[in-house]
Amino acid sequence: MSYGRDGGRRFGGPSRPAPVEVGKEYEVEVTEVSKQGDGIARVQGFVVFVKGGKVGQKAKIKIDQVADRFAKATVVS
Repeated sequence: MSYGRDGGRRFGGPSRPAPVEVGKEYEVEVTEVSKQGDGIARVQGFVVFVKGGKVGQKAKIKIDQVADRFAKATVVS
């Protein structure tokens, strides 16, 4: 079985820590909507799914969950 030149890492290189933390609040602008209907915003390029977010909405969000490549959040104001 071959894992390729990068030792099997699909996206290459070591992963960076997420620029967001569970429980913290951030000001964002929703720029897209996911297939599931949640808004998509970014914090330092890191994808954050915003429950119920609408394109163009500027809001303060609270991070509920952080995964390796994305986070989930809810609007607080």
